[in-house]
Amino acid sequence: MAEPQRELFQLDSPLMGEIRGERSLMAFPFFALAKNAWMKPLTYATPTVTIEVRPSARGVATIYDKEIVLYIASLMAAKMEAGMEVSQDFTFTAHDLFTVTGANHSARTYARLSDALERLQGTQIRTNIEAGGEGEEGFFSWLSEARLQYARSGRGEKRLKAVRVRLCDWLFRAILRDGQVLDYAHTYFQLGPIERRIYEVARSSCVEGEPLDIDLDILRHQIGFQNPLSNFRIAIRQIAGTDVIPDYDIRLVEDAPAPPPPEGEERKAGRRAASARVVITRRPPALSDGGDAPADG
Repeated sequence: MAEPQRELFQLDSPLMGEIRGERSLMAFPFFALAKNAWMKPLTYATPTVTIEVRPSARGVATIYDKEIVLYIASLMAAKMEAGMEVSQDFTFTAHDLFTVTGANHSARTYARLSDALERLQGTQIRTNIEAGGEGEEGFFSWLSEARLQYARSGRGEKRLKAVRVRLCDWLFRAILRDGQVLDYAHTYFQLGPIERRIYEVARSSCVEGEPLDIDLDILRHQIGFQNPLSNFRIAIRQIAGTDVIPDYDIRLVEDAPAPPPPEGEERKAGRRAASARVVITRRPPALSDGGDAPADG
């Protein structure tokens, strides 16, 4: 009797634990807020933080591609909590990834996985944010290696067995040494791109329970919103009215618009719209929809 074929790799999946994310990836705009290919570079700059993201031939890695990064970070955090050794190499099934992120298991979803891995490997990132007590000059990619491993059936049809990836040095150090890993609300993957980023900024900023009071335009840049401020104001107004962000209340505080000019005078061209700020407040634990405590390690 023939022995069954042995697996040539050991799986890190299924994920045993919550979805986790590294705090810097929550706080700052490293991914494009798009479902389709985003072919333009992304930049973010403040007096203390600079980020430059360059697209690959398939575009910049998107907020939906980020699901894979979050899944890998969660696998790593779970292994660390269990006292297991961790390396930069991870092997998992696409089935478990899709189950955790709520994606369907259609052939189209499997095809999208290949494109997402290619963008994660091809997107180039440069930042002055240090990870694990070390900084880096030059560019890095989220995945330094990404492979889909197949087996063939008796009919010669390919069947996806596992996904093998190697996490970049920067993010590996951040998770391993800094311990700034926070859990996500279980409804995160049901949110749209802007809502996901608002949740992440809130989660990374309100960990001590203090509200975040931030200028609307500053929040727009931190979210990574590429359209004009007026569009962002409309989006925030709608989000604040629907109460869709898990665990957090969003309030848009708008200054009164400038009064109309006296009769007979024309309104000056280029008059700026009324300023606004956004106040984000953590709901009491009894009313929260997701996890609330940071996961150390």
